[in-house]
Amino acid sequence: MHKILIGLTGKYCAGKNHVALLIEKRGIPVLDVDKLGHLVIEMEKERLVARFGGGILGKDGLVDRKALGAKVFGRPEELAALEGIVHPGANRETLAWIKCQKGKVCVINAALLHRSIVFDELDAILLVEAPFITRLLRAKERDHLPWPALIKRFQSQSKFNSQYFKGETDIYRVYNPLGYKISGKRLENRIDEILSLLGIK
Repeated sequence: MHKILIGLTGKYCAGKNHVALLIEKRGIPVLDVDKLGHLVIEMEKERLVARFGGGILGKDGLVDRKALGAKVFGRPEELAALEGIVHPGANRETLAWIKCQKGKVCVINAALLHRSIVFDELDAILLVEAPFITRLLRAKERDHLPWPALIKRFQSQSKFNSQYFKGETDIYRVYNPLGYKISGKRLENRIDEILSLLGIK
């Protein structure tokens, strides 16, 4: 039986990780590629220090992801160098994880889903959406960044949707406009509806 491979993504603070938790509650394994990337960053620490300098390390000797992010944000060449180091490892670990699922329906949760090695193999994409102001308030509460820094992050995703709608993979929108407690039942119903449409019980 052909396994179903689902992609899960969304703009900054749209709430995709919350949706991932709801999917996991239904017994479907979810790979958090962003967390996987954190693991690969530590695996590639020596190469990263050689490229970006010792200033990216924290007092504990681990890579300080915020310091690393500051090195590459808004600098295409630096970002490309970082991705060239991290993405091969993330892709390798993604394929290994899928293989371990042994044909189960599984979900790939990634902010940069379109860059995943399995993007062209996805049977469906769940696109989590929320209004700009909702995402902005969530981001402020979660990340505590200055408003100008948050706005820059939002502006950097201006072409986010076009990366997915230009393909042929079926896309299912998951609208997440309110607080999780308020919109919880609506989200649950939408996820169940999508899974039913995909033939997943």
